[in-house]
Amino acid sequence: MGRLEGKHALITGGTGGIGLETAREFLAEGATVAITGRSQERLDEAARQLDGPLLPILSDAGDVPGQAALAARLQEEWPRLDILMSNAADVTHLPIEEWTEEAFDRLIATNLKAPFFLIRALLPLFSRQASVILVGSVSAFVGHENAAVYGAAKAGLLSFSRGLTYELKDRGIRVNGLSPGPTVTDTFKPLGPERQAAIYAELRRTVPLHRIGTATELAKAAVYLASDESAYTAGTVLRVDGGIGELAY
Repeated sequence: MGRLEGKHALITGGTGGIGLETAREFLAEGATVAITGRSQERLDEAARQLDGPLLPILSDAGDVPGQAALAARLQEEWPRLDILMSNAADVTHLPIEEWTEEAFDRLIATNLKAPFFLIRALLPLFSRQASVILVGSVSAFVGHENAAVYGAAKAGLLSFSRGLTYELKDRGIRVNGLSPGPTVTDTFKPLGPERQAAIYAELRRTVPLHRIGTATELAKAAVYLASDESAYTAGTVLRVDGGIGELAY
């Protein structure tokens, strides 16, 4: 407890899955937390589930100009920002024949372009010891079904951990990636219980540890990257993926 005491943290896409669990862990460790989401209903539900100083903000992570408005809102509310976790994502998976230019651009905007411009907009607010956590995916490292566009966007996002750490090092801002493997969230819920169960069964077979990760496991890794314990960790990617990103499957 208390590993993030006194820190201010923004988590984009904080209404479910890894983002929601990370908000829970950050609050438990003493942080003041803002979460974003596109749905006011889901923001309200997340606020009911979380205990502590929480600022829910309605914001579309794919709206590139809207990132400046998000930064301005935080500047009105907080004296500084110590932690940014860029977690919001478009997880569209399609075969190449079904991609449209509009869908492609929307995914890139959410997963790659908007996070960059959010960081830029937040520069005046970041503290001298700020930690930026970019949530990527094992899809950035391995090829799998219908994930070409998603994986490319996540690979680009994780590349920012190196380039932005170099560019922002004199400001004291460090940037790291967090790369989840298959994780139990509500991503597959719209597919129905039978299809969801089949997908999880297949994933358990392919992950070297023969199980699927939990959102809490990813959240605890995010606490490390957000805390002063990782003060000498910069420009790298922490893979929490059961080995699937490193071992053949």
